[in-house]
Amino acid sequence: MDSKVLDVFAYRTLELGPGISESGPYRNFKLGRDGDGIVWLLFDRADASANTLSSDVVVEFEQVLAALESQPPAGIVIRSAKPSGFIAGADVNEFRGVYDPHRVEAAIARAHAVNDRLESLRIPTVAVIHGFCLGGGLEIALACQSRIAIDNARFGFPEILLGLHPGLGGTARFTRLVNPMQAMTLMLTGRTIDARRAKSLGLVDAVTQERHVRNAVKDAVFGGLKRARPGPLNKVLNFSRVRNFLASRMRTEAEKTAPHEHYPAPYALIDLWEKHGDDKAAMLKAEKTSFAEMIVTPTAQNLIRVFFLREQMKKLAGTGNKIRHVHVIGAGAMGGDIAAWCANKGLHVTLADMKPEPIAGAIKRASDLFGKIIHKRTDVRDAMDRLVPDLEGEGVRNADLIIEAVPEKLELKQKVYAGLEPKMKPGAILATNTSSIPLQDLRATLQRPERLLGLHFFNPVSRLQLVEVVSHDATDRKLLKQALAFVGAIDRLPLPVKSSPGFLVNRALTPYMLEAMVMLDEKIDKLTIDAAAEKFGMPMGPIELADQVGLDICLAVGDMLRSKFGDSLPPTPAWLRDKVANGELGRKAGKGFYVWKDGKADKGSGATAAAAPTAEMIDRLVLPMSNVCVACLREGIVDNADVVDGAMIFGTGYAPFRGGPLNYARSRGAENVAATLRALAVKFGDRFTPDVGWETFE
Repeated sequence: MDSKVLDVFAYRTLELGPGISESGPYRNFKLGRDGDGIVWLLFDRADASANTLSSDVVVEFEQVLAALESQPPAGIVIRSAKPSGFIAGADVNEFRGVYDPHRVEAAIARAHAVNDRLESLRIPTVAVIHGFCLGGGLEIALACQSRIAIDNARFGFPEILLGLHPGLGGTARFTRLVNPMQAMTLMLTGRTIDARRAKSLGLVDAVTQERHVRNAVKDAVFGGLKRARPGPLNKVLNFSRVRNFLASRMRTEAEKTAPHEHYPAPYALIDLWEKHGDDKAAMLKAEKTSFAEMIVTPTAQNLIRVFFLREQMKKLAGTGNKIRHVHVIGAGAMGGDIAAWCANKGLHVTLADMKPEPIAGAIKRASDLFGKIIHKRTDVRDAMDRLVPDLEGEGVRNADLIIEAVPEKLELKQKVYAGLEPKMKPGAILATNTSSIPLQDLRATLQRPERLLGLHFFNPVSRLQLVEVVSHDATDRKLLKQALAFVGAIDRLPLPVKSSPGFLVNRALTPYMLEAMVMLDEKIDKLTIDAAAEKFGMPMGPIELADQVGLDICLAVGDMLRSKFGDSLPPTPAWLRDKVANGELGRKAGKGFYVWKDGKADKGSGATAAAAPTAEMIDRLVLPMSNVCVACLREGIVDNADVVDGAMIFGTGYAPFRGGPLNYARSRGAENVAATLRALAVKFGDRFTPDVGWETFE
């Protein structure tokens, strides 16, 4: 919300604007009545920067509605007093550690009653929405007779990302108001839409600018606004036979990305609509029970935990970013994409390389990326303007942060440092994107080693949120703090990690991929190996992942880590070196373990694993990751078990519904994990020996 809005409502002084008088003894709401007899009900949750729906807020909202019902005004406008947006959904804190579905259903029933009361008011009700209108906030808006969106508004139901579905009437009201196929798609994906899209769907009745809100409200209250109505197609799609057919298709699509055994919420949502889509009252009743059943599942509780892990890691960034100019050296897949992401986030970026061709390729990839993630053409143009090709490398002289992203060769990196260190301005940070080389080795030739730290991004940069922020024992603490703030400023999650071979993520991920190659050596089909990991819940199997990362990188990281950790890692098969020597590097070469077409592994039409994966296969792949995480905790590489879990989820895609490798071990039992590792060590070798950290792991 801009300053004009704040002037109109003058929220800080409880002056609601010209002609609107303030009243009401409420903690989270402000009421005012304008000269037309319209009550303006402003939601302003106390002691919070954003509006969320807690049980206390819902109780007070009911009191407000009861008071308005007793003395009906000409109309009621509900909007937010928070610049951040309308309502960001439920207070997720109240979802944690919930294990009694009956208590949940009782609480949901109370909230349902409030929304039903709002919907049944016999006076015009208008939701005026700016910023985010999500989850329970959207459900309140749906209970109003009219919805007016400011042009910066965004709408969505993110509950599915928490292992849930809408629970305050949204499943019934949304699928009746708009095309149920489009409504179900939004609820099943958790995606958000902007105000114009919401208008085209019939979710909102009007889109306007802030200065026109008062007139739009008067039109809505006094009959001048044409309200969106469900189209005839909605009624057809809600017929039972049509629902049965469409629901079957939805389940098939859902299984591709969210298997039922791991993620029950999408299927519960589909069941609700299929069974009750033509009976609003029945659907509202069934929604309460279904939501209560979903929230107590391990999947939902782990995904809620992941939500808070993200918030915890955001706080590690701190505030006060001072980086304005980033200079990236190396325009390959990683360096070019890091540069593009920084430019996308408003920073001035110079991109250097020894040859013009890599820079040209990086600029082309950046243009493609911006076209997908930036909506306005002028914003795409501005982002491209901020990304400056720099073949001569002159940008280093003015850069606040230099990110080195050249190939993983110690001598090459040190040669680059020797050329750029004399050109760096005082106070500039030198960061390496190395994925595995210890900073103690990299700093050996530096004149100012305290300026060196690691900023290890993950591929693809635009999708994986984690950045390992690596320090060594001589790193300047002030510069480290600035690096953490920079990561937060570009909308990434920082993981503070002490320098050690492979840091955390690659050290944990390498045995996962190398064990898969040992299995290949044992003549286990690659599709079976990948199926084992996917059955556990990984987004892709280790064979496909190795192709994605690049077999040359896998080989280099594996060799480096084996030189440091010896027999604790699986052996590297000789044939892997042959594949790399022959240029079969995976996705980037078009061929590795799989043939790659249009960025996807060609697994054959409808190909299935030659044999079903076994529990032992799954343990061989995933338990070494937990073992390494315990070792990193014990060694002090990372000092927080929760952050370790967050790093593995946000950096590798580790099955989110498991809550991370340490949370999985905790749920399975540390003694069970250690015993299983010992049994695997007897059968397959010392690489499975459990770390001594299991003895004290809690």
